[in-house]
Amino acid sequence: MLFSKHNIMSQIKGSDNFFLMNLLSGNVDILSSREAKDIREGTFTKQDEFISKGYLTDPAEEEKLYREKYLEFLDNRETDEVQLFFVSNYSCNFKCSYCYQSEYNYPGPSLSNEITDSFFRYINSRFTNRRKYVTLFGGEPLLPAKNHQDLISYFIKKAGEYNTEVAVVTNGYSLYEYLPLLTKGKIREIQVTLDGTEPIHDQRRPLKNGSVTFGKIVKGINEALNQGLKINLRVVVDQENIDNLPQLAKFAIDQNWTSNPLFKTQLGRNYELHTCQIGKEKLFSRISMYEKLSALIKEYPYILEFHKPAYSVSKFLYEEGELPNPLFDSCPGTKTEWAFDYSGKIYSCTATVGKAGEELGTFYPQIMLNEEKISEWEDRDVLSINECKDCPVQLACCGGCASVAKNKTGSIHKPDCRPVKELLELGIGIYFKDIVNNSL
Repeated sequence: MLFSKHNIMSQIKGSDNFFLMNLLSGNVDILSSREAKDIREGTFTKQDEFISKGYLTDPAEEEKLYREKYLEFLDNRETDEVQLFFVSNYSCNFKCSYCYQSEYNYPGPSLSNEITDSFFRYINSRFTNRRKYVTLFGGEPLLPAKNHQDLISYFIKKAGEYNTEVAVVTNGYSLYEYLPLLTKGKIREIQVTLDGTEPIHDQRRPLKNGSVTFGKIVKGINEALNQGLKINLRVVVDQENIDNLPQLAKFAIDQNWTSNPLFKTQLGRNYELHTCQIGKEKLFSRISMYEKLSALIKEYPYILEFHKPAYSVSKFLYEEGELPNPLFDSCPGTKTEWAFDYSGKIYSCTATVGKAGEELGTFYPQIMLNEEKISEWEDRDVLSINECKDCPVQLACCGGCASVAKNKTGSIHKPDCRPVKELLELGIGIYFKDIVNNSL
């Protein structure tokens, strides 16, 4: 029996205790510093327990279990819901300080009802037997111009004819004006971005003419919730606005958003995706953002009422009482996610949509697919990435983002490594602090 190569063990932040986790066997334990030392020195006494939990294992048996779990993962993914992004335009009425699409060239003619018809014909042919929904994306899909409103109205109507739910990713500025249209459709949720309280947000996300946007966005959020639409509030975080998070959390609580079951949140780390950004020194690494977030949560615990960070699998373990099934791929591109734009092009995901050279085919004016490029995306998982094969955190990291990996290395079959162990150190310390501090 050998110590499993999928064991993750590390000291919990703010504690003398350790955690021992194995995502393949689905077990996790809190260890005293003495027990952790014994494991490192090979003198532990819990051999039978460790064998039963998969921490100690026969390598051949573990490899067999790994293959079984992998095949189960592939089978489950075949029935997973597919998210189909549609970019109605790449233009926007905002001038955000960190826009990664700002240097894109806008392709071809504008959206038309004919293109919308072609899009829905294509997805309902290609994904006939898959659960699916469409996400309107941009640019900014809810532009105020009357002709654009008419095009979006037709898109929503067409989705209804195909009994397809639509999610909307919007800056929120024209949300209030679009509500009469949206309430007629099958709207799954509306993602809106606020980057802080009023002065911080207005500095980072003004209109192109410099005008403020916070108040009008908040009005739209409140009315959308009043009309029964789900709001997914996103905060794009970097060192410029992270210290404002407690104030934004308090604002959301005071607005009664956090007590509304239709409201949820997400934090998006501002990072350099394709184009160079001004002020790159303001960007967080993955772990530095969560380290700062952890410090803020300890000082302002009510932040957790506004947003519960994932900290890798820590949040899932806290809320579900068990570890998630092992994951062998964190890149949904061409598996459970596709992206399309108004010029008729097909892409793998939102990170590649609109970027020259990333096209995988077209759905308009004719259907053409680059099957070789599509297969390259479909084949990407931890088994196709050499660097992942002996990594103990592979079933939580899952290879990271293929687009980021390609930007860094030129290949999607390279890893975009995530600081899983460090995130678990933080997350277990926050979500299980009572157990960590009192049980041993």
